[in-house]
Amino acid sequence: MLELRNIKKIYNPGEITEMCIFDGFNLSVSDGDFVSVVGSNGSGKTSMLNIICGSTPIEGGDILINGGSIVKTKEHARYAKIGRVYQNPSMGTSPNLTMFQNLSLADNKGKPYGLTRGVNRQRKEFYREQLAELGLGLEDKLDVTMGSLSGGQRQAVALLMSTLTPIDFLILDEHTAALDPKTAEVIMKLTDKIVHEKKLTAIMVTHNLRYAVEYGSRLIMMDKGQIVLDKSGGEKKDLTIESVLSLFTQISIECGN
Repeated sequence: MLELRNIKKIYNPGEITEMCIFDGFNLSVSDGDFVSVVGSNGSGKTSMLNIICGSTPIEGGDILINGGSIVKTKEHARYAKIGRVYQNPSMGTSPNLTMFQNLSLADNKGKPYGLTRGVNRQRKEFYREQLAELGLGLEDKLDVTMGSLSGGQRQAVALLMSTLTPIDFLILDEHTAALDPKTAEVIMKLTDKIVHEKKLTAIMVTHNLRYAVEYGSRLIMMDKGQIVLDKSGGEKKDLTIESVLSLFTQISIECGN
């Protein structure tokens, strides 16, 4: 279980641009949950992900995984059990390295590095099998550089890389936002398949209300650093795009957007 307890986050403290994004924010995510998070710009969605991953420090509160605090755990150490896919397909992969080399780096995450080769030819067939399951024909492009792939292909490989080693949590930061509609659909289906097959706990921030409604076991809407809608189980299944959009629009009007 992942818990955020009484989180306080202030950007630019003491400066004229000081902004408190969280003040007493709480969230619990149970094992196996697939949480979709929606909200307007500035609602705190990405800040929440950065706080979980450790790239954004907090001024107060605690972050716990299975009851143990990780608030003092460095960002790189948290990624031993966390996989993350970013909005920009170019992030999370090395464009000048081949797909095989990228997968090898991901496969070695958390392992000690010594004066040995960074790639293991014996794992090449395993990578080929994993890529074949994506259904995009990437298994025949292992020796192609990542930078020469399309955005959708790179995002599919980034998704595979983030889950190549055993992890507990998958963080999806608007990972379909930069893709064309057809490719975004492919990536969402792949995401859902991987989350369920690997029994992952996932948190997905998205601006696509349809994806938030159709995918996942729980939907959260955020506004001004607070959770204003939280539906799971049967209540989540009863949600419609229209009802979520209505609340989203109402909040936007109240905020002057």
